[in-house]
Amino acid sequence: MGALVRTETQVALTQAAEIQQYLTFALGSEMFAVGTLSVKEIIEYGQLTEVPMMPGFIRGVINLRGAVVPVIDLSARFGRNATQITRRTCIVIIEVPTGEEKQDIGVVVDAVSEVLEIPASEIEPPPAFGAKIRTDFIQGMGKVNGKFVILLDVGKVLSVDEIAALTGAAGTNAPKEAG
Repeated sequence: MGALVRTETQVALTQAAEIQQYLTFALGSEMFAVGTLSVKEIIEYGQLTEVPMMPGFIRGVINLRGAVVPVIDLSARFGRNATQITRRTCIVIIEVPTGEEKQDIGVVVDAVSEVLEIPASEIEPPPAFGAKIRTDFIQGMGKVNGKFVILLDVGKVLSVDEIAALTGAAGTNAPKEAG
């Protein structure tokens, strides 16, 4: 009898480990999600300081309790139009691993929806579109109520190294002053 109880407990613990929580949010008409363990907080959109010579997807920086936090427009980062600011627009502060350290980055989203528990059995691998289309930033496709939610790999979407490379590339295209 004891072995049976232990086995049921182990199964329950395994199932609990396979269920992860995700914060879902809207970008346009699509739903995206990030693991709640990487989300530090959600704040109202505002008080941004624009930084000159940055690519279009970097909205600026905010002062978050004395720390300078860069803010990225996720829609623009994905090559779409910049997010139109509305009453529901907010900034999700995400902790991104950068080597051995972590950096906070703000992400502008149209609206935060809810926190969902998605079992591992309901997560499909990223789709394969071929070598010309990047899917490395997609952790998986979560099935929720018959629809897909795109689960983002924050380490790839918000890669500080890649953003720095893109920022450097944007800086080299700056117009030269006539002399």
